[in-house]
Amino acid sequence: MTSKLDLVVIGTGAGASGVATRCRERGWSVAMVDSRPYGGTCALRGCEPKKVLVSAAHALDAARSLRGKGVEGDVRIAWPELMAFKRTFTEPIPPSREQSFAKAGIVMLHGDARFEGPGVVAVGAERYEAGRFHLATGARPAPLPIPGAELLTTSDAFLELETLPPRLLFLGSGFISFEFAHVAAIAGAQVTMLERAAQPLAGFDPDLVALLVARTRALGIELRLSTQVRAIERRGAELSVRCDGPGGEQLALACDRVVHGAGRVPDLDRLELARAGVAYDARGITVNPYMQSVSNPAVYAAGDAAAGGLPLTPVAALEAEVAAANLIEGNHRAIGYPPTPSVVFTSPPLAAVGLREDQAREQGLKFDVRHARTSSWSSSRRAGEEFSAHKILIEQGSGRILGAHLLGPRADEIINLFALAMRTNLSASELEQTLFAYPTFGSDVVYML
Repeated sequence: MTSKLDLVVIGTGAGASGVATRCRERGWSVAMVDSRPYGGTCALRGCEPKKVLVSAAHALDAARSLRGKGVEGDVRIAWPELMAFKRTFTEPIPPSREQSFAKAGIVMLHGDARFEGPGVVAVGAERYEAGRFHLATGARPAPLPIPGAELLTTSDAFLELETLPPRLLFLGSGFISFEFAHVAAIAGAQVTMLERAAQPLAGFDPDLVALLVARTRALGIELRLSTQVRAIERRGAELSVRCDGPGGEQLALACDRVVHGAGRVPDLDRLELARAGVAYDARGITVNPYMQSVSNPAVYAAGDAAAGGLPLTPVAALEAEVAAANLIEGNHRAIGYPPTPSVVFTSPPLAAVGLREDQAREQGLKFDVRHARTSSWSSSRRAGEEFSAHKILIEQGSGRILGAHLLGPRADEIINLFALAMRTNLSASELEQTLFAYPTFGSDVVYML
């Protein structure tokens, strides 16, 4: 049986929901498809539940940082209780989303969607013909071509662990590995991170990354760089990770779980996009400035599924907003990416917005750098934080803020002030003249400029 619709939306997260609801409000017949519970990666398997764990780790780390400075007593993370608390955030989401979509008159489908032609999608035995399609299927862990890859624990599974294993080994040193490694170490696990590159977190300022690496090791985390994983093997009750060290030495590291934190890729394989004539590559579906497929004009995409902006939830929501406007009114609104903050929620957080020094130089920009360690500042001292710093890039002549890079307490919040200044073309001198509540972490901005 084939049903006819105006729009089929594949995915139910930040890059999908707004498109479905806006088109339905215009009277379109709309169906949404998801093979997993409704809500998407961020709400169910990513940033939201992760931040629950991070918040607990930050609270514990903050107390420990002030030990001997007026704070006494032993505090610990009760992992099963923390996971139960996390579920109070995630479990209500799928039924809530489905109730909302049902109330709007959106048809909800569960299962794997696959194209059978340029304008036809199948879900199970049912076929759906539509004039338009919007794809926001998110991302999945990148396949790792190593023997024993089936023994890996995904980031999704890490967020569902009922007990914290005593020994954890993380593959990769990106957002996922750093954040989860800090949580696990603060919670009491023995943690190792393996990274094949010479430097982790390549998208962030290397000077601040080096300081975060020092903080990571101070937490007791063993971070091995320039280390290539060769295989994962089960040896009785434990796992053994065989790898080559930076000098070529062969290592065998024992642990209880190996967590995949070595990157994610667009979750597109099951869609059979070739049948629909949709061009895509390793970055996602190739789209024009209107978030429309360059090869099939009936298809739009957003979020991790599209080869567009940064793989961040606010970016996915923006892309979905643009796609919805163009679906409804025809292509008239081109995507424009404003300065977008990015944060690694470690202890303390690492945050950035705008250009790094190397990027600014590649663009031929003339700029001054305001860079300093801030562990001696009162804001860091009263938090007991010994690893904090900032680096601000200011264009010569105009005073325009080209980039801001922060490591330290509340960096994840302070970075938004720089993003706002950059979005509104507020110069460094104008931002410096702002009267902030004092003493606050935000008031440190004045001294950074």
